[in-house]
Amino acid sequence: MMVPVRCFTCGKVVGEHWEEFKQRTKEADNPEDPEAVLDDLGVERHCCRRVLGSHKGPVDILAPYQ
Repeated sequence: MMVPVRCFTCGKVVGEHWEEFKQRTKEADNPEDPEAVLDDLGVERHCCRRVLGSHKGPVDILAPYQ
């Protein structure tokens, strides 16, 4: 999946947090709250949180149309 490397608004690097964010929020037995995960990772700006919280890869969007 191609997660954005930088925030679209402020330019801060956010791509380095994607794997851990995805893993911690999608755990099958005990998923964590996305807000708590972003706080723990140190992602404080609203624009950066939006990039990670709302990311949906182009493959996921276009797959039903194949």
